[in-house]
Amino acid sequence: MLAIRLFRTGKKKQPSYKVVVTNKINPPQGGKFVEQVGFYNPLTNEKTFNAERIKYWLSVGAQPSDTIHNMLVTEKIVEGEKKKMRLGKKEEVKIEETPKKEEKPKAEEVVATEEKSAE
Repeated sequence: MLAIRLFRTGKKKQPSYKVVVTNKINPPQGGKFVEQVGFYNPLTNEKTFNAERIKYWLSVGAQPSDTIHNMLVTEKIVEGEKKKMRLGKKEEVKIEETPKKEEKPKAEEVVATEEKSAE
């Protein structure tokens, strides 16, 4: 299955990305991709896309990542709504609170319950 996604290049703390068409099972840092169809620099917010080639790959069945899909919608290469991004941590697993140790009943309560049971 083909995917259109970002391929990180650049030095430490100076990212730039190639927009590439690749097999989905290939790791992003592998450097093996079918074709480069664009470029994105988040520091300068510079974006260049080859719209004809992107439309071709989408017609062939390539699936864009959520980030790429949102960029293509912004640039009006693809029509549709933006997808929700999955940023940050996954939903946290709620830990159930352990029940507190039962407190020993006070002497007055013990006497009151004994009187009720005697009646």
